[in-house]
Amino acid sequence: MSAVQTRCLVPDRLSVGVSIYVRKGEQSLWENGIYQNCIFLVMLLMRCPRIKATYLVAGGGDGGEEDARRFLADSPVPLIDMSAAATCLDVMIEMSAQLDREWVVQFRERGGRIISMRVGNDYVIDIERMIFDQAHGLLITNAPYHEIWTLPEYEHTCVPYYRAAFRAPVRTMPHLWSPTVLQREIGRLPPGQTFDYEPGRRRWRIGIFEPNICMVKTSHVPMLNCEVAHRENPDVLERVWVYNTFKMKEHPSFNTFACSLNIVKHGLASFEGRFPFCQVVSRDVDAIVSHHWENGQNYVYYEALYGGYPLIHNSHLIDACGYRYDDFDCEGGGRALLDAFARHDANLADYRGIANAFLRRLAPENEDNVRCYSEAIDAIYTRV
Repeated sequence: MSAVQTRCLVPDRLSVGVSIYVRKGEQSLWENGIYQNCIFLVMLLMRCPRIKATYLVAGGGDGGEEDARRFLADSPVPLIDMSAAATCLDVMIEMSAQLDREWVVQFRERGGRIISMRVGNDYVIDIERMIFDQAHGLLITNAPYHEIWTLPEYEHTCVPYYRAAFRAPVRTMPHLWSPTVLQREIGRLPPGQTFDYEPGRRRWRIGIFEPNICMVKTSHVPMLNCEVAHRENPDVLERVWVYNTFKMKEHPSFNTFACSLNIVKHGLASFEGRFPFCQVVSRDVDAIVSHHWENGQNYVYYEALYGGYPLIHNSHLIDACGYRYDDFDCEGGGRALLDAFARHDANLADYRGIANAFLRRLAPENEDNVRCYSEAIDAIYTRV
């Protein structure tokens, strides 16, 4: 049998790894949604009938074995390094840690299959890095991937970009979420503090959680949503917490924008740093106001829905959940906020029912999701 024929054999049972970035020092699953996405993906892969073993593969960063062990202490699967991955895996899914091109080439030569799972809006991120002279992080390395996986939220911006730039087939996959990581964080809350919407407040405390590190998710429209609602009815808002803006508030442009708003002039808005969502919502927030641009599947949405919190949003990808406004319609967002305030408490049971039904469809153990990922892995072996 020739070497080529040997490489074309399809294993009966597969060993699959998912790359995760590990750096020195403290690292948290809450720093970046992609870390949680890695966890949810391996939770699903453990349920795929043809997969006999699933691993997280530490790579990309400067962290050592102890850093990885501390960071991933609650991982549902074993952790291995890149050397072990090269010899024991049949399929490698590049996700959090980008793989070295030479490693990919050698892995393919051995008969391994390579999938790159893209869960960020790379089209926008790459452009910002290039035209705004940001730190180099270009994701196109000419690595010979068998397939690119991405999410429905990037169908419009990224799928054509990936297909042309990577010269590989692109497949849109279900977004995954489980309350597992959130529940662990809830379990660490101080006594008497719960992650659960409490009806009956006379005024609402608003939380805005956009990261403000890329233009697809910023605080500007949510602030204007709150501004419109406050102008219409000054008795609705008690506080507007604008998180992830502490370093921005002295920037001349942002400062001028913020200081033009009544929510700032009237002392309602506060500009804060970055904190774990669960901790601050359980203590200080009644409703979440959000905005995205071509980035409509976010863990913040799912976490808010899980806790029964009113979510004011512009995503068409979370069904009938929350209180939706269109695109960049700040006035519509203000009206959605006022609508939520007027009826959320009375309709809380229905709100929770709709949210929970939607969240169950995201679960790694959902049979439709397991089938979709299983068929996608099978396809990379059957494609000529």
